[in-house]
Amino acid sequence: MADPKMIKVALAGNPNVGKSVIFNNLTGAHQHVGNWPGKTIDKKEGFHRFDDRTLYIMDLPGTYSLTAMSVEEVIARDYIIYERPDVVVNVVDAMNLERNLYLTLQLKELGANVVIALNKMDLIKKAGMRIDVRKLEEELGVPVVPTIAPKRRGMRELVAEVVRSAEKHRSSRSSEEPLSYGEAEKFIKELQEIASSIEGVRKLFNTRWVVIKILEGDSDVMRKLSEVEGGEELVRAGEEIRKRMSGELGDPEVVIADARYARIRKVISKAVGVLKRLPASDLLDKVLLDRIFGIPIFLVILWWWFQMAFIGSTPFCDLLGDGFAMLGEALSGLTGNTVMDYFLFGEYGLIQGLGAVLSFVPLIMFLYFILSLLEDSGYMARVAFVMDRIMRKVGLSGRAIVPMIMGFGCNVPAVYATRVIPDEKDRLIAILTNPLMLCGARLVFFSAIAAAFFGIYAGDVLLSLYLLGIFLAFMVALALRRTVFREAVSPFILEFPAYQKPSFRVAFVRMWDRGSMYLRKALGVILIGLLIIGALTVTDASTFTFTTDPENSLIASLGRSLQPIFSPLHWSWRLVVAMVFGFVAKEIVLGASAMLYGVGEEEIASRMAEMYSPVDMYGYMTFILIYMPCIVTVAAIRQETGSWKWTSFSVVYGLILAYLVNLVVVTLGHLILGW
Repeated sequence: MADPKMIKVALAGNPNVGKSVIFNNLTGAHQHVGNWPGKTIDKKEGFHRFDDRTLYIMDLPGTYSLTAMSVEEVIARDYIIYERPDVVVNVVDAMNLERNLYLTLQLKELGANVVIALNKMDLIKKAGMRIDVRKLEEELGVPVVPTIAPKRRGMRELVAEVVRSAEKHRSSRSSEEPLSYGEAEKFIKELQEIASSIEGVRKLFNTRWVVIKILEGDSDVMRKLSEVEGGEELVRAGEEIRKRMSGELGDPEVVIADARYARIRKVISKAVGVLKRLPASDLLDKVLLDRIFGIPIFLVILWWWFQMAFIGSTPFCDLLGDGFAMLGEALSGLTGNTVMDYFLFGEYGLIQGLGAVLSFVPLIMFLYFILSLLEDSGYMARVAFVMDRIMRKVGLSGRAIVPMIMGFGCNVPAVYATRVIPDEKDRLIAILTNPLMLCGARLVFFSAIAAAFFGIYAGDVLLSLYLLGIFLAFMVALALRRTVFREAVSPFILEFPAYQKPSFRVAFVRMWDRGSMYLRKALGVILIGLLIIGALTVTDASTFTFTTDPENSLIASLGRSLQPIFSPLHWSWRLVVAMVFGFVAKEIVLGASAMLYGVGEEEIASRMAEMYSPVDMYGYMTFILIYMPCIVTVAAIRQETGSWKWTSFSVVYGLILAYLVNLVVVTLGHLILGW
């Protein structure tokens, strides 16, 4: 028997409405993030205590509707149907009521017990708008609670309303008058009578909702009905009625959608005052979305982002680097075993390698923090619009800009994020080009080398690598579009969120969510990789005994066997080994380099500078940027493409392109600079 003190709550809403902020406000540290079973979409769940009640809160994926056109929509819809939460909190952007209320009506059709969190109410006042909350409640037939999520306003009132609605819903499950679909009602009621007579359908679904889905031609619902006794009979009847409805009224899906929007416009006309445009918002869009200045402004903001991250994180990076070096010295001799002591704490030991990796956590955190501020302000959505014109010319869908930007954090979720692209060929091109984005894993190595070899120009060098990755992605997309995929790029439609003052608290939460992924990876996959490298470094290649000379080790033997391939690129065996182990995780490249050169993060630059010129190292960085993505990304590509052919192609073309670009860089660099 269910705990009467436990209330199951689902958070639903469009993307960018502040749903995640409300979830974080309510659950705080009492939350868990994983994946939905069999899916690669985040599953966020948590708890909130209110008086003697416990709210179990599920943050559903952001979705514009419940039509099952995407994985997110299927997850959200199935959770409400099969888990039957006591309350569905529909987070609505007060600045975009017409678009947001479409989901609200679909939730009501589904039979959900809805409470609306009317978010971003502070922007309503600034925009000169007025919303009569009580009138909105009356028109929609559901409770409405005004909120300002970043400032935590309305949170207690929202929770109190959730508890009231849950208790009322449990004691009396009477339903309100459903939305009328005008001339379509006679067809809906005819099919609903058939659905109500089928016990399996009646027990599993809200019958009115399921017949509307049949008339809309929802293939997912019809597939699920085929698994229910009597469901196939209902689908056949629905197809007949749908044909008659189509003959009399036109496309049933359009008729039903028009009825929803007509209802929404009626609600808005009664509850919302006249909109007075905010001049500052219009002025910003006029500048930031300008055809000529929009892209240069974006590049300047990108440059500022990297410079601020480098400047702000340097003291913390130095502190961690020095700390690990001191830790290694302090623990030296701790084990009492010469081999183990050297392996763990020696100049080629694990502490040196792990310290080099972890010392760049502050830089990654700073980069994610600034990115979160830009996202929260509403600017990043406009970047997608600004870049769409260029992306379409090179064969990429404008929707691909979102996965590309995510790729700057990690290529794995970015590959999964291509699911927002409906056209299969557009999506495949986006998947194959995404590994060229400079992810946070590569950033660890690049940051160390750029700071060491290029000094005050480190931020500029780093920016050049980001731009090189974007340029190459465009060129590969163009080549694929002109050879393999010749169809036109699908159109791109995007809704702009309102400009708002970003929340530092929200940015900190997002920064930690993203940055902690790197920490978990560093303490898992990267640590294992460094352990293997360390073991091979202290094992003599000829006698298989302990050695303190890496020149005679197994790792050196591996590197020298491959070195002739890379000699035109001016690589030593150490660079070859670091690259090879970078197949596991790109962060290992820095840790492996520190271990192979027997130095910590603060000394790796001077040691490598004795052997390589800045041109050689810049060329090496271009190779690490371009060549095969990490193993986890390869697995994601295989899963999303469903093809070993395209997965192998992504690996092979990356290796060839990386080698050619590196060769061009070192050849031209040495010719021009005379190094």
